[in-house]
Amino acid sequence: MWNLVESQLQKVRKAMINMDRDLAREVVLKEKRVNAFELKIDRDCENIFALYCPVAIDLRFLLAALKINTNLERIGDIAEGIGRYVIENAGEFDHDIFEVTQLNQMFDEAINILSDTRNAFESEDTNLARSIFKRDEVLDNINMMAIDKVAECIKGNPEIIKDALYVLSIIRKLERVGDQTKNMAEEIIFYVEAKVLKHLNKS
Repeated sequence: MWNLVESQLQKVRKAMINMDRDLAREVVLKEKRVNAFELKIDRDCENIFALYCPVAIDLRFLLAALKINTNLERIGDIAEGIGRYVIENAGEFDHDIFEVTQLNQMFDEAINILSDTRNAFESEDTNLARSIFKRDEVLDNINMMAIDKVAECIKGNPEIIKDALYVLSIIRKLERVGDQTKNMAEEIIFYVEAKVLKHLNKS
């Protein structure tokens, strides 16, 4: 499921840059597979609870898996949403807005932290999981600066208003990818170290 969700983000980034609507449609259609994975993983976890009554680290693993499962499904929804923007846009995106808003950099970092979080989960590396909190700030900062930068673009060229609004919406979605990934990093630390970081200062 994790590999599929990463692939969805990579494909929708390529679709956005190249305005490849066929690739965007593929991302939208494959969202059904992400949803199917979520339902299967939920059922598998419920069966293990019912049959084995896990305790200690096994219980923490299952609880973390259930939450990570939900986070991954939401990232899949985000990729689908960006894909729909590509399909709906009748023209070509203005690539100058991508540059000014750092959208490409944001996309790359979102994909990279999702991949590194998967590596942290597979290797039970809580140091790598903790590094995600700081890296998510890159996405937060780009998101915070986006409104002013988009406004500047529109002032200079009012004809790109529609593109600018699409780009702003994509930036908002990528910021949420960071939030979902950060939640997964918290669950990895909970699973491995039995420490609850939710609602705490991540520093």
